[in-house]
Amino acid sequence: MPKIFITNKSDHPQKFYCHGFNNDQDLIVNPRSKSTLTAPNHQNSGAIIAVHDGHEGEQAEITFNGFGGNDFIDMSNIVGAGGNMTIQQEGEPSTRKGDPLFMQNLRKAWKKASPATRDGLKGSIFTNKEGKVVRMGPIKEHPKLESFVRSFADGKTYIGVGAWNGSPGVKTDNDQSSAGKGTKNAVITYSDGDASPGHPDEKTAHRAPMEQVRMVESFEAAEAHTPENHNGEVGIDLHNKSNKPCRYFFYDNYWNGNGTAGANFDNPLKSVQLAPKASKFVPLKKTFKGRVQRGTKIPATWVEFQCQAANDGWAHGDISLQQGCDGAATIQGTDGAPHGSGLIGGFTKDVITHAPAAAKVKREDGVVCLASTMGNWMAGPNEAAAEWLFKEVGQKKAYIKGGSGTDIISSKNRRFDVCFY
Repeated sequence: MPKIFITNKSDHPQKFYCHGFNNDQDLIVNPRSKSTLTAPNHQNSGAIIAVHDGHEGEQAEITFNGFGGNDFIDMSNIVGAGGNMTIQQEGEPSTRKGDPLFMQNLRKAWKKASPATRDGLKGSIFTNKEGKVVRMGPIKEHPKLESFVRSFADGKTYIGVGAWNGSPGVKTDNDQSSAGKGTKNAVITYSDGDASPGHPDEKTAHRAPMEQVRMVESFEAAEAHTPENHNGEVGIDLHNKSNKPCRYFFYDNYWNGNGTAGANFDNPLKSVQLAPKASKFVPLKKTFKGRVQRGTKIPATWVEFQCQAANDGWAHGDISLQQGCDGAATIQGTDGAPHGSGLIGGFTKDVITHAPAAAKVKREDGVVCLASTMGNWMAGPNEAAAEWLFKEVGQKKAYIKGGSGTDIISSKNRRFDVCFY
């Protein structure tokens, strides 16, 4: 019997209406979790529909064992949107349907829209008090919405009604119903970030939209200094505690949402070269929300932080091993308060040398690291790495799996000491 795997990559429970599956009972998938539904062997059709504040949104439509013994799957935004979702046959990425960044593309289009266009879309686009688009209404009830959505999602998802009741429909919609390759399990991925299966999302909750990505700015090595030389400046005191020179790269997030963020893997903001045992103050804008890591490759240990939170004005940070581990790192506040200097996030011990072979991978640059515990576009989650890190580090000191249970380090003066070992 074919199965439907539904993965919720977000940091919140996600409700789905199940039509034709799960005995037509609603399904709630917990944060960063996967649920499995089983379909009958015979031909069976239905839909899995994401629900947002009681409104139907993006939906995955499935017919198992249809014409010619093939599955027919598609994604539809005809009844609305509030998140990102994709569907594909298991092991067949060429059958993938849906826009994995639908909501991000919708927000960009709305931001660029003229006053006249926005006026014509009244009642179909819903924003929060900051003006950020959080939900889209049914396309079928708002004729002008169809052309607006086609401007950024045409050919990725059902937008119009397609060929139906004598209407020829639109070719790019009709193509969404192309046949799969026989009958296989269906993989549905939901996310507030990138809904591509296996693509990582950051989970730190204290992020907001980043400014435009800039050219990489390089800072050369410097000798150790005292933090007092930079009183009042926002940034981090970066320390290379290792016996090797290293260049550290800072990545601003592509976008930030409620409990999620769009990880930036290819456009570093700046880099800093440090000699062994050297330190340097790295100034950053208050708007910085992202991470610093050794080099540009993954797997890597991430020191995640933001310089100034919107709610309290403080800096907040943590250590994450979800995208792997290439060595120890710590983060500590510099304001002398219990919430800052009294807490140290991360760890200092070598957790790679004696790790089980199944937990290790050789990175593209030849460095042996611990593999990703959550998976990404290169491979799925490495359970051996996760088990080893839970034992050697623990979730309290660094994010290993899931988005909770880890110390968030805060600093009222918006400065951190960050050490790489």
